[in-house]
Amino acid sequence: MQLGIRLHDTTKLPFEERIAQVHQLGFCCGHLALSKVIDEFPTTDEALTPGLAMYIRNVFARNQVDIAVLGCYLNLANPNKEQLAETVHRYMAHIRFASWLGCGVVGTETGAPNETYSYTPECHTEKALQLFTENLRPIVEYAEKMGVVVAIEPVYRHIVSNPKRARKVLDEINSPNLQIIFDPVNLLDIENYTEQKSVIAEAIELLGADVAVMHLKDFSVRDGKMLSMGCGLGQMDYGPILKFMKERKPFIHATLEDTQPENNQRVKHFITRKYEEV
Repeated sequence: MQLGIRLHDTTKLPFEERIAQVHQLGFCCGHLALSKVIDEFPTTDEALTPGLAMYIRNVFARNQVDIAVLGCYLNLANPNKEQLAETVHRYMAHIRFASWLGCGVVGTETGAPNETYSYTPECHTEKALQLFTENLRPIVEYAEKMGVVVAIEPVYRHIVSNPKRARKVLDEINSPNLQIIFDPVNLLDIENYTEQKSVIAEAIELLGADVAVMHLKDFSVRDGKMLSMGCGLGQMDYGPILKFMKERKPFIHATLEDTQPENNQRVKHFITRKYEEV
């Protein structure tokens, strides 16, 4: 695997220094959320020009770091039409930017049918799934025109909450430009974490062929709540996940999530050792 890190989990530094440090820490790719990583200049839709893309691309290339994911984690099921239109515009700006940037995928989670992007039981309804799918469709069509891959990340508390619902979205849109970011912990919640083995097995069975990028983190249950954290700090069983990666996804981009600057080396060494042992 090509191990990387979510860039806004690293030490806050000027952009060029931050990417240089990522290389020094031994990571070879990153998950880039523009507004969370860059303060020195605007990253609004109108700022995303070919020149800015090439500047950013050159900074990463100089430091031998790939951009695994260009994050655009906005709610495509927002019922507010004006807010939704702004969101769609931002997705398309990111997709266009990604075509110049040369990144792996434009990544997104799958929203909630409300303006606050918060979990409600309605997230798991068929109506919400259809709403998300229909709003995602023109985004993917634009990605096809721009030669970019959009990757959705299933999350238990969002609309695409399990592997079956993710498979349904992939099949309904039926595009080679729509793939999956596989974050195993995001498929778990307080209701199903004790069944992690079967949940992960189902995800690999239904979605494995379409997985483009991995997110790696851990979880622990405290006071009846699930908390996420860096790999090796919780109770995740990485065996099946790493076996899947090693056997079926050579050199896949895998970015660490929910690390801290103080523990990212410990986490990196843990997951690297586990991968080698598989």
